[in-house]
Amino acid sequence: MRKENKIYCNSCGKRIVDTIGREMEEYIHIEKIWGYPSEKDGECHSFDLCEPCYDKMTAAFVLKPEIKEETELL
Repeated sequence: MRKENKIYCNSCGKRIVDTIGREMEEYIHIEKIWGYPSEKDGECHSFDLCEPCYDKMTAAFVLKPEIKEETELL
């Protein structure tokens, strides 16, 4: 959730990014624009998750996310 230049985890409510844009921890931003034939056609949904909440969400998946090792880190 983004509010007043701050980013909060939509799942647990923890602040992820402070008022001057510094990341307090890693997070994931997901945005989906729904189209036909979805019942959500024409809606854009977005949310942010902190890393622990992302881990909880993906732990419940039957098919786990694909994970690739990155060798060039910024």
